[in-house]
Amino acid sequence: MALRVYRIPFSTNVERVALAAAHKGLDIEWVDVDPADRSPVVAVSDQSLVPVLVDGDEVVTDSPAIIALLDERVPTPSLYPADEARRAEVEIFVDWFNRVWKRPPNAIADELELPDPDFTRIAGWSAEMRAALDLFEGLLAGRDYLFGEFGAADCIAFPFLKYAVLGLPPDDDELFHRVLVDHMPLGGGYPRLTAWVHRADGHRRA
Repeated sequence: MALRVYRIPFSTNVERVALAAAHKGLDIEWVDVDPADRSPVVAVSDQSLVPVLVDGDEVVTDSPAIIALLDERVPTPSLYPADEARRAEVEIFVDWFNRVWKRPPNAIADELELPDPDFTRIAGWSAEMRAALDLFEGLLAGRDYLFGEFGAADCIAFPFLKYAVLGLPPDDDELFHRVLVDHMPLGGGYPRLTAWVHRADGHRRA
């Protein structure tokens, strides 16, 4: 498969695709784009967000859609359970993570960009992020990955949750990533989540 993916540095959504591709042993032609000039992304996809996958004449945007396409094109090793009900559970998690979990950190980052941030609102969103940590810890009870075997759910969540354990890379100055560090304090109270981050990080480095 000759696959080209457009990316910018430190993109959590790009890292989702990188994890999925590494799991399947796929060679990706990465096209690095300057975050300040996304015209190459717009030229191929008519929008400015990354990642964008180009496979011949086919162009796919949105990281969950790209991951699903990779799993369809290269079925093994699979990123989704073969059982219909269990696959639906993973798809529900992916939708929840994107539509619900990501809302508070995005809202905090947007609020902090304002001239006079409302820290009461920020505290409320921060509490939502902390409460969600218990859900992830529960999902990992008795299993190494979020739904048993490493798969799509781990690819979707790891690039965001890793900041609670691994912190910021030296050159990463993204405000959103600082929010992920500051508003998910583990305090030694989430051993399963901490261990999962290190296991999933091993997939990223493979």
